[in-house]
Amino acid sequence: MVSDYDKKCSDAEHIENINQDAQEANEEEHELSVREAISLYKASIFWAAVMSATIIMEGYDNILMSSFFAYPSFKDKFGQPVDGNPNDKELTGPWQVGLSCAAASGAVVGVLANGYLTERWGHRRVILANLTLMAAFIFIPFFAQTIQHLLVGQILCGLVWGVFATMGPSYSSEIMPLALRGYLAAYVNLCWATGQFVAAGVLQAFVSNTTEWSYRVPFAIQWVWIPPLFILTILCPDSPAWLIRKGRIDDAIKATKRLSHKSIHEKAHQRVSMMIRTNELEKEQEMNNIKGWKSYVECFKGFNRRRTEIACVAFAGQVLSGSTFAYSPSYFFSQAGLNSSDTYKLNLGTTGIAWTGTVLSWFLLRRYGRRTIYVTGFAILTAVLLLIGILACPPQTSAIKWAQCGVVIAWVATYAMTIGPLAFTIVGEMSATRLRAQSIALARGSYSIVSLISNVVEPYLINPSEANLKGKTAFVWLGTATCVLVWSFFRLPETRDRSFAELDIMFEKGIPARQFSNYQFDWEDEIKNTSKNQASE
Repeated sequence: MVSDYDKKCSDAEHIENINQDAQEANEEEHELSVREAISLYKASIFWAAVMSATIIMEGYDNILMSSFFAYPSFKDKFGQPVDGNPNDKELTGPWQVGLSCAAASGAVVGVLANGYLTERWGHRRVILANLTLMAAFIFIPFFAQTIQHLLVGQILCGLVWGVFATMGPSYSSEIMPLALRGYLAAYVNLCWATGQFVAAGVLQAFVSNTTEWSYRVPFAIQWVWIPPLFILTILCPDSPAWLIRKGRIDDAIKATKRLSHKSIHEKAHQRVSMMIRTNELEKEQEMNNIKGWKSYVECFKGFNRRRTEIACVAFAGQVLSGSTFAYSPSYFFSQAGLNSSDTYKLNLGTTGIAWTGTVLSWFLLRRYGRRTIYVTGFAILTAVLLLIGILACPPQTSAIKWAQCGVVIAWVATYAMTIGPLAFTIVGEMSATRLRAQSIALARGSYSIVSLISNVVEPYLINPSEANLKGKTAFVWLGTATCVLVWSFFRLPETRDRSFAELDIMFEKGIPARQFSNYQFDWEDEIKNTSKNQASE
């Protein structure tokens, strides 16, 4: 059904009015302070937080399964005797690899499917369907009697987690004003850290329990998130940007009003005009309107190829920084010689530091740019990895073991304040709005593939029955982290204080990464140029 707004927009005169409204909305966004944005967009903040909260479950399980590898009751149930000793069991290297890769394997399929599903059905309906599937899939690991059952459960749960992982950055970047966009995208990492912190607390609480409930209860706790998230998602508004892409302009105006304070409802049409202008600009740049699975091809054409590269490497950089080794360090702590009690106490403290570090990253975001924080963070992480490896070289004394653990915690704190949350912010801002779901899906897919590879390699590097490198494993990840550090210095642009329309034009012009922050943008001239192109068509 064609809305009255659509009819008005069909003539050239009203197209000019849309451009004028878009320019005014763009200027107002640049002038809006963080404090003013919080006051006027409380509803946007709340609903973005709800959509991002689904990733709590992924963060929870991400640390859960890797931490179970050192869990006494879990090893007794699913492990194999070491050197024929039935009282000393470990999960074999292949099964550690299998369980580590299972969720990542499912996530690869989930994230790629989500790019298509979200663009077709919208964020709300996709989340509701996947919460229902999640409730069903949790039964498999909860009732698992064999390690094969666990493997199947992890794969199926991974499909859903892949969908959740891309939903938060996509929805948040579409509904938030410019002043808050980076914070709410980084909030996704806080949800991840929250899930890991809860998991660490649950593991610490049950580590002394010798029954099967010590690992069953942690699986069951995942059901707790589902009912409140399901109810809130039903009440959540659709993304106005998605509604515009579907031609539902009147619904987009209604959603924009729901997402803002009533004092600025009369300006809702200006914000919608800015979204329409951005959408039309991208349609002009693409010169076609490919939909469905073929839309992924557009992510690798023209200047979109550069945007896809940045999003994929920035996200994969989370793994290449050594996170498989250092960010979930329970198994590393146990192989360093700490007992189970100390291991899980340290694990709980480490996840608490990760949560606090993510909150601190918001203050860094306010003062420094995305590029500055990401590049600096990687420089520090590579230095810390080098130090961990050096400490692992001499004969291991108790003091050296505790020093290694302390340095690992410093690595986690740095990660949580820099590349952990910043990757979500960068990915949410980097893509074209018409290709956002697909671009974020590809970025998360690259993360999942690299994570899958790292989950294959890491157990063989650190497992005592395999390479048994222990802390020297840091040298391996030092190499990958150094590569990403070099890439980020030359290829990562600064996107702070840039609207999506401005970013579209800057990428179209091929502005070098290190010149993004200083580029002088004349919105009025650009609008005139694109208006002429549109009128000629």
